[in-house]
Amino acid sequence: MLLPAFSLIRREYLRWIRAPTWVISGLMSPILYLILFGQAFDLGKLLPPGVPPSVLSSALSGAPSYFSYFAVGMVAFASVTAAMFSGTGIIFDKQLGILQRILSTPISRRSVFLSSLVFRGTLTLIPAFLVVGFALLLAHVPDVAGLTVGGGITVVDALQFVVAALVLSVAFTALFLSFGFAAQRIESYFGVVTILQLPILLTSNAMYPTSIMPAWLQYVVGINPISLAVNVMRMSLFGTAGYTYAAWVYLLGLLAWACLFVLLALLLASRALRSGGGPGGGSLSRAIAE
Repeated sequence: MLLPAFSLIRREYLRWIRAPTWVISGLMSPILYLILFGQAFDLGKLLPPGVPPSVLSSALSGAPSYFSYFAVGMVAFASVTAAMFSGTGIIFDKQLGILQRILSTPISRRSVFLSSLVFRGTLTLIPAFLVVGFALLLAHVPDVAGLTVGGGITVVDALQFVVAALVLSVAFTALFLSFGFAAQRIESYFGVVTILQLPILLTSNAMYPTSIMPAWLQYVVGINPISLAVNVMRMSLFGTAGYTYAAWVYLLGLLAWACLFVLLALLLASRALRSGGGPGGGSLSRAIAE
């Protein structure tokens, strides 16, 4: 099982690296958000004269500035945005008959799904960590806001940050892969994921602090998987003051979402692969027509 899965992962890698335009755009988009959106908003300028900066820091869950708060949220946003494209490869493989040919080999159905999940889930970490590195570099540019982290970051804090980013990437990669296995047309796929992405992002604390939201929305934000991941990452960089629970509690909640999304993807993938990788095990023409 391992050798066929490795071959499929290598195929996914070659397909990714041979599309330089898509690679560059996928890496540059998070940077553009940081430059255009992150630099345009500065909540510190809204404070009345004489109000200490600690008031803003308290509202921003310990972050020293809004840009620092936003930059960590952008790590999650970059992961989710990159994961959006996970299911497109599955749809194209079905429409071109490639998936059917793969399934005609002795390879197990589980390897087909797991290879896409492993590669795409890891791939989404690239723009996420690029956001962190670029935001840290901006802190050394004069007259430009940048990411400032608290002192005393330990190995455990760094590990928490990486684990939260990885689990979030795997969770949403699995979710969008499940849509890829269920959809037969690329238009249907992007119609669904586009509708989902914005509400998922805006009902999280990735961009704005929870304290300024209405009470009913705060409950939604509290269970949003993006919020759970961002809480862990911000606690790792800015400290734990102001949070209701410990970081491991938020991580457990995030893991629960990841398990749910992976199980959903496994269910939909198994049903699609049992039918031969196409609609009812049909041919290329039927796949495109539906």
